[in-house]
Amino acid sequence: MSKFKEANKKIENAVTGGYKKMENSVVSGYKKVEDLFINTFLADEGETIEEARARVVEHAEQVKKEHAERQERRSK
Repeated sequence: MSKFKEANKKIENAVTGGYKKMENSVVSGYKKVEDLFINTFLADEGETIEEARARVVEHAEQVKKEHAERQERRSK
């Protein structure tokens, strides 16, 4: 491999490695904020964050399904 290609490969690895580290820290920070929000505002008494998240997702899917059914009835 030429010196130019080797230098470019090192730069490429540094840039993508730095991006991945930044991406992971942002996602991790978001996850912490999301968990805190769910625990504070959405979780019922004695419910874990995971249980509350699953309940909220299930409810959202149910609402989405009901909305689609209403739209379908209106279009007929």
